[in-house]
Amino acid sequence: MDYAPSPRPTFDGPAHIPYANVTRHLWGDPTSGEVADWIYVSSSRIHQIVFGLPPGGAFRHSEQFRTVFAADEVLVVLDGLMIIANPETGEVHRVEPGEAAFFRKDTWHHVFNHSDRELHVLEMFAPPPASGASGAYARSRPFLEQSRYERPALKGRWPIAGQEERASETIRVLRPADVLWSLQGTRQEALIGTLVSTEQLAVSVVELLPGRSTDATVHAGDGSVYVLDGRPNVEVLDPVGPRWSELDPRDGFFLPMGTSYRFRNFSDGLVRIVLAVAPGG
Repeated sequence: MDYAPSPRPTFDGPAHIPYANVTRHLWGDPTSGEVADWIYVSSSRIHQIVFGLPPGGAFRHSEQFRTVFAADEVLVVLDGLMIIANPETGEVHRVEPGEAAFFRKDTWHHVFNHSDRELHVLEMFAPPPASGASGAYARSRPFLEQSRYERPALKGRWPIAGQEERASETIRVLRPADVLWSLQGTRQEALIGTLVSTEQLAVSVVELLPGRSTDATVHAGDGSVYVLDGRPNVEVLDPVGPRWSELDPRDGFFLPMGTSYRFRNFSDGLVRIVLAVAPGG
């Protein structure tokens, strides 16, 4: 299969993206392995997809499909057990549902579904493909001829060398203890968990109890939303009055730069949302 850029759904303004309407795409070839992509947003500032692998499935890389990009990436495991590896350094990491992996520019990465159920991973990517940070950039990089999945230099020194080695790893696994939590608003109604905040990309989990809402918020970047749990409402505040959307699990929402909005929970259950903004900072 020859390389072809993935579709890049864009929107003229704030937009509800129901799961049923998400753009589908198949990435890869027989050498790299093929991955099912559900592409939610691919604006000039941010790229958000969910990718899927069958039980025992994997993606690596090939001449045409190289997995090394000029972007910050956050991968949140939704279902299944993800093994993510840097085939250049030999790093291998195990990432459970609810955990995430983070890496930066020029990090080679392979992913394996080490489970007997489908793997689904939410991926946020900035700068996005529209900036030339994905396929075009990857094909400009030296091709990685050999892949390795172990670090022999650590044999006989583990876990003694662990702390020093962790500091130099290219892929960081973000577990619950690694989340930076804060409370938002005068009544502390919204619980915000920051996964990543760099100059390129900021990714947070927003939790709302029934009847709660976030403050009105405006970002200096494009925002993309993915619903983990519950039925949140997105209230877009504009000169002609509020505009409402009710979202279901697996739905998305696009918030162009400068949009004033807030999340609200009018249901009787907990709402959990992933919010990504790019540029970050």
